[in-house]
Amino acid sequence: MTSACQRTAQVLANVTDDQLTASTPCEKLPVDELVAHIGGLALAFTAAARKDFGPLTDTPPTFDGALDDDWRTAYPQRLDELAAAFGDPAAWEGMSRAGGVDFPGEVAGMVALTEVVVHGWDLARATGQPYDVDAATADAVVPHVAQFAAQEPVEGLFGPAVPVADDSPVLDRIVGMTGRDPAWGGRR
Repeated sequence: MTSACQRTAQVLANVTDDQLTASTPCEKLPVDELVAHIGGLALAFTAAARKDFGPLTDTPPTFDGALDDDWRTAYPQRLDELAAAFGDPAAWEGMSRAGGVDFPGEVAGMVALTEVVVHGWDLARATGQPYDVDAATADAVVPHVAQFAAQEPVEGLFGPAVPVADDSPVLDRIVGMTGRDPAWGGRR
């Protein structure tokens, strides 16, 4: 979780004001709404990890593009807090909740990690930045995403899987399973 959160925080730090209205691989989300979503998911999953149930864990995610005034410093800090919260073994145990859905703590951790990785890639691709994941992160995310990709697309979560060669880089396979084209924007 730590390396994924740090990598996505680096991408956030390099987003420029003129990029905020650019399109992203998330079909209906421009950059500003994707950035706001990342900031919100970091708060919600930090609360989920801490089992701090309430408004942050009981409501579905919003996609309204409302960036906090201090998003450039606050959102990377939220990602640091998310990583720290899941650094506590108790976060992975028992039951948790996010988006109004109850599930085991280990599922909450995997969903949070996947969200950070996939939306970090989305944001990097939309703003022309490189993005990669370490082998341990990829090894954790691939089976989680593959489980969802084997089912019907989940509205608002994943689209239909995009075919990607088995020997493609692991991040291409991850984003392909979530319904994103790894070649989106012409960058590889």
